Order: sequence, then C-alpha cells, then structure tokens
Amino acid sequence: MGSTRVPWRSGLAAALLCLGLSGCAFLPFPRYGQALPPAHAERAELARVPFFPQEDYQCGPAALATVLQSAGIDRSPQQLVEQVYLPQRQGSLQVELLGASRRAGAVPYVLQAEPDALLREVAAGNPVVVLQDLGLPLLPRWHYAVVVGYDLADKTVILRSGTTERLVMPLHEFDRSWAKGERWAFVALPPDRLPATAREADYVAAAKDFERVSPALGPRAYESALQAWPDNLFARLALGNAAYRSKRLDEASAQYREATVRHPDSGDAWNNLAQVLFEQGRKQEATQAAHRALAIGGPRQDRYAATLAAIEAGAGAAR
Repeated sequence: MGSTRVPWRSGLAAALLCLGLSGCAFLPFPRYGQALPPAHAERAELARVPFFPQEDYQCGPAALATVLQSAGIDRSPQQLVEQVYLPQRQGSLQVELLGASRRAGAVPYVLQAEPDALLREVAAGNPVVVLQDLGLPLLPRWHYAVVVGYDLADKTVILRSGTTERLVMPLHEFDRSWAKGERWAFVALPPDRLPATAREADYVAAAKDFERVSPALGPRAYESALQAWPDNLFARLALGNAAYRSKRLDEASAQYREATVRHPDSGDAWNNLAQVLFEQGRKQEATQAAHRALAIGGPRQDRYAATLAAIEAGAGAAR
C-alpha cells in the first residue's frame, strides 16, 4: 500500500505531538451526516469511478488518476508519476497533487476539514481524495485514497484504496486515520463544474491558482464562479482581463462595465473600463471613467492617474 508524507509535519514530530496532548487519542468522534441537506441520500456509492491498483509508495498518482478520469480527463497513474511522485520521500506531497490537477485541466478544490463536506461531495457525484495515516502513533504511514461512497446506516465509507477496488471501512476507523492528517481532502473538477461545497472566496482563490497554470481554461472557472456569485468583483475583473489579453475588447468592456454597475466604488473597475473604452476609440467615455477611478482613489491611485494622463495625451496607458 502506498504512502506519503505530510509536508508541514514530520511523522515523528506528529507522533510526539500527539503523545504530548492528553486528549489526543480520545478526541470526540464527529457526527457524519448531521448537516447533510434532506435531499442527500443516507447512502451513496459512485460505482463507475475507475480503479487503479497502486504500485508501492505510489498512492498519489493512483488517487489523482482516479479523480481525473472520473472528471472526464484522461490521465493514467504512469503519466502522473513524474509530476507528483518524489522518490526521496517515497510518496507525494499535497501541493504536488494540486499542481498536477491544474496542469491536467482540472480545478482542485480543498474541502473544509469536516465530515459533511466530504459526504456532500460524494452525494453530488464527486469522488474525493483523502489523506490518511494508516500507521501507529510512533510509526505513521501516510496514504492517499479516494472516497467513493458511504452508508450512514451501516456507519461505513467506501474507498478506492491500495490494491482494493472497494474497501468498506467503518466510519470510526476511517475518521481516526483521516483526522491524523487534519481531515485534508480535495476534489478535482473541470472548470465548468463547481464543487458541491464550494465557498465563494475559496473557489475564486482556487480559480486564480488554476488560471496561473492553465491560462486558456482559467476564464471558464471564473465563469462558473460568476454563475454562482455574480457580484464577485475579482472574478468579474479577471474575466475582463482575460478577454482584454486576447484582444476581445467588446467582451472586456462588457465585463468591466458590469463590474462598475455592481461595484460603483471600485477604482479598478473604472480604470480598466477607461483603458478599454479608449482603445475602442471612445475617448470621451474613457475620460469620464478615468476621472471616476481617480476620484475613488485607493492604493492604485497613481495607476489611475497615469491612465487618465495617457487618455488625455491621446495614447493608451500601460496596464
């Protein structure tokens, strides 16, 4: 069965920390399913999620290939080994899995460290990568598995894990192993699909990280964010910026103008709109927008002043 290492804490340090806390071994067991919406079933299983038996110490590539394939992205563990497997650590770090997800064209979204976030994603059809410690207190054995089902009546979860395609694990055993890794878990979905538990700020941050790695697909993630949270200023401006970089000025202008309507006190929105309007040959409107940005001020006031000066001089300011 594969293993990995938690990057923020060595195995021995984790064990010593645990032994130093009197209640560490007796933390209260959380109630699974307590906050599930009524529409979510008491049990669910994603039977069609693929399975890749892992080679020694390569649970990271296998788990990642499992969720990517489930999301419709064709990747095999062998294709991912060089991206996520660290031979010197005999495992994969969380950051490597997230980065490889982005390079493959999926938005990785780290879940809230709570049981019902995990269950809600599975109920919505999204398999979840989890980090477990399957070892002993003084001998941790970090491992990635994929949760594909649960049965609250039987108090079990179902995983793709190691060489077992359908591992049924009692909830209390699963949670004990998962809690040792601070209940770290993530889903990896195409940019046009929101996670079931997506939170606005967290998802927009994930979209921002995704765009850095996959700039061609980044706008799709922002579009998904705006469908759920149409007032999000960052996503609106980012979508406008992507259109501007691609010289789609009409589209960029529309996004910036919408940003000024929803956020009339945003200097960035007015400044960006001024620049695009000027490049479209609409100098009077551009000047008005630039004056609005300068009147609002803020930490980028010097940039707004440069935009206005460039418009008045008849040459576009650098963005």
